[in-house]
Amino acid sequence: MNWLAGLLRLAPVLDADLGQAAKAYRKLPVPDLGQPLYAHRYVIVDVETSGLNPLQDSLISIGALAISNGLIRFDESFEVVLRQEAPSEHRNILVHGIGGTTQVSGMRPAQGLIDFLNFAGKGPLIGFHADFDRVVIARALRKVLGLDLTNVWLDVAKLAPALFAERAPAAHSLDEWMNVFGISNYARHDAVADALVTAQLFQIVLAQAAQQGMVSCADLRDLEKDQRWLGAR
Repeated sequence: MNWLAGLLRLAPVLDADLGQAAKAYRKLPVPDLGQPLYAHRYVIVDVETSGLNPLQDSLISIGALAISNGLIRFDESFEVVLRQEAPSEHRNILVHGIGGTTQVSGMRPAQGLIDFLNFAGKGPLIGFHADFDRVVIARALRKVLGLDLTNVWLDVAKLAPALFAERAPAAHSLDEWMNVFGISNYARHDAVADALVTAQLFQIVLAQAAQQGMVSCADLRDLEKDQRWLGAR
């Protein structure tokens, strides 16, 4: 009777301001992915969570940066720690460095998630192993705001090896791709710092895609789909 439970599940109750903001997000136009590669505002996203299971663990923080005209916009960054009912385990805190006091005094999740949507809009979202970020954020949005995230996601972890096939055997993780291209990270496992690294890697991906004759974001999306299909074989 899972379908009945889904029908009976009540949508979150939002105050007037949050309700209006959620409605405004739903009405935002969806960008045309056929536009030129460099015409889009890409939002690079990274998250920190209470564990490694995107289907169960809690979203603790989101870090994001914008890329416009192929340039990282340091004046367009986003960071939020979402208030937790209880801190994550100590060993988890050792990974991301967000202490228990910071977690329980973070921003109200509904407001923090609305702020993220206002920053991201409906443009393409970029991540490294983006499925993790996508699932964690989507779960939080449905639970807290009753919203579905409809943005297109692109995964640099799939695009980079497709565009740099000769380097792919030596690079799988974000750290390994950082080494390939000489990218440094000032604070590994900090959401904004990791988003900055991914943004730099995505700039390289964009340049290589253009050099190989790709002209639109739709071409990148199709290349990623091909990589997913090949990986599933």
